[in-house]
Amino acid sequence: MKRIEIESKLNESRNWLMATYADLRDEQLRRPITKSEHDSNNRWSALDHFAHLSLIEDNFVAMIRRHLSGHKNPVGLLLGEGGEPRSREQIMASVNAMTEKFQQEHHDDSLSEVVALTARSRAATLALLSELSDDQLSERLEGAPWADGTLGGVLGVNADHARMHWNWVTEAELL
Repeated sequence: MKRIEIESKLNESRNWLMATYADLRDEQLRRPITKSEHDSNNRWSALDHFAHLSLIEDNFVAMIRRHLSGHKNPVGLLLGEGGEPRSREQIMASVNAMTEKFQQEHHDDSLSEVVALTARSRAATLALLSELSDDQLSERLEGAPWADGTLGGVLGVNADHARMHWNWVTEAELL
């Protein structure tokens, strides 16, 4: 994926997402709609899904920065701290616990606070994108299952991630 395609995709997705959320009433933003993957007693709101995008985008930036610094396990999901392979169940349990913690920390944030939170994350993504050469955008991010596994693909998948979460919100048929 070329730089201009990545940046266009990220900007178009962000603009669409903000316009979509701006049209929701507070009750629509805060209503519990989807069951947590970590705690079946917890429900996520549309606003929780929006805030969650920040966590994942920040994680992707951190993974790419670790890759650039030569880290042997930049994604950090496939192997445990001792270097042992982790099962899909172990990976998903740790990811779900991490996302749940973040959801709880930001559950009471306002729409304005979530927009600011996700703006900081997108700014970090765009800053990283501006630092990478075209050759670096084509490098594989070891252990990355997202998009085509390249640095550019992983950066661009943030736009797809937003659509995926919006689909989950709307599939709940409560908006």
